Amino acid sequence: MRRRIRALVAALSALPLVLAVAPSAHAADPTTLTSGFYVDPDSSAKKWVTANPGDGRAPAINASLANTPMARWFGSWSGTIGTAAGAYVGAADHHDKLPILVAYNIYLRDSCGGHSGGGASSASAYATWIAQFAGGIADRPAVVVLEPDSLADYGCLNQSQIHERQGMISGALAEFNRQAPNTWVYLDAGNPGWVSAATMAQRLHEAGLRQAHGFSLNISNYYTTAQNTAYGNAVNSELAARYGYTKRFVVDTSRNGNGSNGEWCNAAGRRIGTPTRLGGGAEMLLWIKAPGESDGNCGVGIGSTAGQFLPEVAYKMIHGY
Repeated sequence: MRRRIRALVAALSALPLVLAVAPSAHAADPTTLTSGFYVDPDSSAKKWVTANPGDGRAPAINASLANTPMARWFGSWSGTIGTAAGAYVGAADHHDKLPILVAYNIYLRDSCGGHSGGGASSASAYATWIAQFAGGIADRPAVVVLEPDSLADYGCLNQSQIHERQGMISGALAEFNRQAPNTWVYLDAGNPGWVSAATMAQRLHEAGLRQAHGFSLNISNYYTTAQNTAYGNAVNSELAARYGYTKRFVVDTSRNGNGSNGEWCNAAGRRIGTPTRLGGGAEMLLWIKAPGESDGNCGVGIGSTAGQFLPEVAYKMIHGY
């Protein structure tokens, strides 16, 4: 009897040590580890306002855009990615705020759309890049949106390239789970007007959605929050029926205040939507595409390049005309 008691005591004393070293894909909820979302001090809107204080549009852009938490996008332009991601989440952590990051560097990126074409030079180069991205975040709280359009944009890929892309995404999710335990990763799932819910559920699952915290919707598009919520719920219904699980989702509301007019590239007459917040019909409503940043040389952004800040477009988006 005493031997069994001693064995039990020994086992219980060892338990905290076992729990402390046990790996966990999602050790904590990053929204509870922080006090609100991080406002990027170097966003395109913030930099424009600082450089143009006398412009008549500056007060509106400052009040409605520059101080709203939104995502920072990372790609080949970011330099050494581990350093860049680490500096960004470190600055947010210093202020006890939750940063939103977008990983946008997948091999053969935007093969069909073309305006944002580019990305890593190969699948193996991407694997290295995304591993360094996750390592830069480490154990600090963060939200990451993984590769916008990568699963919806299959039309210009052959089956071998699709399989390769699935492997890149699945590998990326594994890296975040291994290196960034306090990061919620959302795998992008396009928007309600692109791919059917059934098809998207299959693509998400085949790319490793089980490893992700959830999926993201409407990035750089204009569909209403209600439309996205209905689509997200439909994707989850398909996931549940086919694979036996569901996932949380987030919606990009940065430009969906007037809904969609059917155009996706610098559409006229759009309006900013609900600012970044928890809840709202999804797990979170996030400003992922910065309002006023061009989608490319198209629509009301003719003559611009993707990512360029257009103050007149930004100003009109604030007022919805």
